[in-house]
Amino acid sequence: QNYVYSGSNDADEVAWDTSNSGSDTHEVGTKNSNGLGLYDMSGNVFEWCNDWYDNGYYSNGAVNNPQGPNIGTNRVLRGGSWINSSYYSHISYRGNNVPSSSLLDYGFRCARDF
Repeated sequence: QNYVYSGSNDADEVAWDTSNSGSDTHEVGTKNSNGLGLYDMSGNVFEWCNDWYDNGYYSNGAVNNPQGPNIGTNRVLRGGSWINSSYYSHISYRGNNVPSSSLLDYGFRCARDF
């Protein structure tokens, strides 16, 4: 099924955003997971991604598992956050910032390659 948010078409089911967060982050796993069993892929904090940002990359890049350009100035941020509207939690939204940026609504997810 295609969802607007990671695991649902209703942001309140899967995401902490400005409408429901009480202006703070929340413990991971307090909303529903997505189809892969991952929590907080939408909302709570933006997640830094390894990909360099290029505004036109999706129209010119790979369709399956796009890796982003080889070089750049800004890194991709995904998922939305507690301080933003649910628009930024859409699975298609890609934000960006310089890697040295440190904001209260930025974070990262530890992942293991099996």
